[in-house]
Amino acid sequence: MKNTWSLRNIILLTLISIICGIIFFATGFLYNALSLALTPSGLAPLANDLLLGLWIMAAPLAGFIFKRPGAPFLAEVIGAIVEMFLGGQWGVGAVISGIEQGIATEVGFVATKYKHFDWIGVSATTISTTVITFIWDWFKSGYNAYSVNMLILLFFARLLSIFIFGGVLSKLVANMLEKSHVIK
Repeated sequence: MKNTWSLRNIILLTLISIICGIIFFATGFLYNALSLALTPSGLAPLANDLLLGLWIMAAPLAGFIFKRPGAPFLAEVIGAIVEMFLGGQWGVGAVISGIEQGIATEVGFVATKYKHFDWIGVSATTISTTVITFIWDWFKSGYNAYSVNMLILLFFARLLSIFIFGGVLSKLVANMLEKSHVIK
């Protein structure tokens, strides 16, 4: 694990964060459409959990690429700032969530002592991010008011979303960047 940041790494982290920030912003539109579609069935809260994996992608992607402490947190927060400046519907709340999501992903890498950037790392970051963001929404979004069945549905939808987008997709993108020699 390297302790220094090269200018190339800083630029790459910034570019990844900007691209993810644009994805975060676009996910807001998907969220609105999905929430609207799920409202008649009483499942509108599920929209957040089904899409959360898209909103946390910057952190695990940066972790798998840079393999050093702080990279996941920085990427997630910068991405959230980009989303806010693009006019995201949650404003500064997106940055607060970005801080929480960046920390949640860092916890997964800390659990593996920044030594597993393989499928063990994917699993660790998926679990830490799912649990921490779910606890966050318990208080922030009023999940404590939902029935046990709804909570189970929301938790597993979130776990699956984070695993697919924040875990598998982020890992595959990092692997492709390594193979293309974009990162060394």
